[in-house]
Amino acid sequence: MTSSTPMQGIKKAYGSFYLNNLFFYFLFGFVVCFVISFFVKPLFLFCVLLLAVFGGIVLIDFLVLFTVKNGITAKRILPEKFSNGDLNKVQLEISNHYNLELALFIIDELPFQFQIRDFQLFKKIKGHSTQTYSYEVKPTERGEYNFGSTQIFISSVLGFVSKKYSLNPAAVVKNYPSYLRLKQFDLKTIQSLSAAYGVKKIRRIGNSYEFEQIKEYIQGDNIRDINWKATAKKNQLMVNQFVDEKAQHVYLLLDRGRTMKMPFDGLSLLDHSINSGLIVSNVVIQKQDKVGLFSFSKKMMNYVACERRNHQMGLILESLYNVETNYQESDFGMLYSTIKQRIKQRSLLLLFTNFDSMDALHRQLDYLRAINKNHLLLVIFFKNKEILDLTKEKTRTESEIVKKIVAEKFIYDKEQMVLELRKYGVNSILTTPENLTIDTINKYIEIKSKGLI
Repeated sequence: MTSSTPMQGIKKAYGSFYLNNLFFYFLFGFVVCFVISFFVKPLFLFCVLLLAVFGGIVLIDFLVLFTVKNGITAKRILPEKFSNGDLNKVQLEISNHYNLELALFIIDELPFQFQIRDFQLFKKIKGHSTQTYSYEVKPTERGEYNFGSTQIFISSVLGFVSKKYSLNPAAVVKNYPSYLRLKQFDLKTIQSLSAAYGVKKIRRIGNSYEFEQIKEYIQGDNIRDINWKATAKKNQLMVNQFVDEKAQHVYLLLDRGRTMKMPFDGLSLLDHSINSGLIVSNVVIQKQDKVGLFSFSKKMMNYVACERRNHQMGLILESLYNVETNYQESDFGMLYSTIKQRIKQRSLLLLFTNFDSMDALHRQLDYLRAINKNHLLLVIFFKNKEILDLTKEKTRTESEIVKKIVAEKFIYDKEQMVLELRKYGVNSILTTPENLTIDTINKYIEIKSKGLI
């Protein structure tokens, strides 16, 4: 192991040496002073003296900062994974090993996905102390986010010179669907949603039941539930007691086609659907049902079998992380054949998709009706919030009137889609991206309460 030479040390110091604006302000002042001294001769010696003093102060400022080796250390604290569409906290833990208070100018090299090219922090830190500074970032694309190094420029109270420290190695954080919002929809929240929605428990007739226990017959019990073997053994009437079947199957079907690429509030419709699907999956599991999912476009991908196992949410999270959209039109015929082959038991199918026009819906309507024959299909598609806002604006010119009429026609077509689906017995939700999660959960609770699955 070779030690660094004095020349290497000088090069390293030169590479981290910067002059601050204050230095150039003073330097400009001396230039003015010398220009004036050209006309006022006695002022020249005074300017030279001041320049010498100024040079000494700058040298002292330089020595204070550069005589301490590794005077600043830093550690970037990143979350294990980012939550898509949410504010995620990033922390910088900085330690000052100097004896004096320092001013910090911090540039943290953020991933290119944020498109932030002027990120900077101005802080102060006392001598021999450690401070933690935090900032928040909001990712809007799933995938890997690469952080660069942290550039810290330090200066003393004199403020003429800065020393640059390049700290923290490159780091990678994966951006997953919005798992932070899961806390907003725990079991207590779901129960309050049920109460707010007006859902009440009702007895379901004609559906399957799960066996719970054998008990003594009491007046009012269904005589068809009498267990004759247990009755013979006990020498008294015994009946089978059943409870409503809880482990019902719920599948999330995510359309990866071109219509789901449309952006709203920084996220595509697909990402809104993925975030909502993650939360709905958690609600379904809390409701003791089984949940599965797959995405589709020209072919099926990201398949997760319908289960209620302990690590099901982890499988769903990983699968949703890998869902990607494309610019192709989705094949609903393939979707129908996949459902027929893969899903044998009657299930609730939550189809997250979008239709641009009535013609687009009519092209797929036969497949939706066929799927709905063997399963309970819930088609979830989107209102265009920007068009809704356009209809509320006041019109003054002829072009604005035309735009408003076109917007109202677009909204009318969306409402007609709901009526068209209802005419053929297909359930649907027409919602805005921000209300997607709560509307889907409410509909799921309503379906559960009515025993439609």
